[in-house]
Amino acid sequence: MTAAAFFDLDRTLMAGSSAYHFGRAMYKAGHMSRRQIARDAIEQIRFRVQGASDAAVNVLLVRVLEGIKGHRVVDLARMTPDVLAGILPRIYPQMLDVVRSHQDAGRPCFIATAASEPAADILARALVMDGAFGTRWEMSDGVYTGRLDGPFAYGEGKAEALRRFAAERDIDLAQSWAYTDAVSDLPMLEAVAHPVAVNPDAGLAEVARERGWEVLRFEKLGERLRVAGAVLAAAAVGGSGSWLAARRRAHAERGRLRPRFR
Repeated sequence: MTAAAFFDLDRTLMAGSSAYHFGRAMYKAGHMSRRQIARDAIEQIRFRVQGASDAAVNVLLVRVLEGIKGHRVVDLARMTPDVLAGILPRIYPQMLDVVRSHQDAGRPCFIATAASEPAADILARALVMDGAFGTRWEMSDGVYTGRLDGPFAYGEGKAEALRRFAAERDIDLAQSWAYTDAVSDLPMLEAVAHPVAVNPDAGLAEVARERGWEVLRFEKLGERLRVAGAVLAAAAVGGSGSWLAARRRAHAERGRLRPRFR
């Protein structure tokens, strides 16, 4: 058996929530309204500053399942480049250094997330990690049904998925690491030998202090507010900044075509 390292995604590997960038891609593809993307931007700010609550995560899950219901699997898969374009610039370089250190020591590294497992697999490949597990969405005849295919990989559900994933790959959790920001991931942290709190929320910070766990902190409140404000500004112009970009292109084109007098 081998040791491994498992990394939560939102506010652990990346700044903010991956769900917002999925919503932004849905908006660009015409599957979400401007009002919905603006609402998600506000939720993103709340998440950046405070972290997520169980109630908020469950509400988001219902919205995601309702949003994908009836859509072809291939249509959502085609949004992957837009989703990655939002996520990749927000990956913490400090956490990539941690990932590379584990890999160089011979330990495979995996994303462990409540987000979509197929999307997490693609992101893992982009980051040159060794795989991922997450929440699976049920599909029928190439169309999403709006139901889960298995447990929601959140809280105890994530720990359950972790144990199953490790058993399938002959990974010894008694020698492994787990990284996360949220107290909701306490079951996952308790399942491994080396739990690490990353930019922890208040609940996890207290548990880590009481138990003497390692804590990594590199995100400050001012930076969270600055990035969150940029997210809201992007939503105000259509979820991706495309409106502003179009205005700039049109202005440049008018300048190029305008007669020049000497």
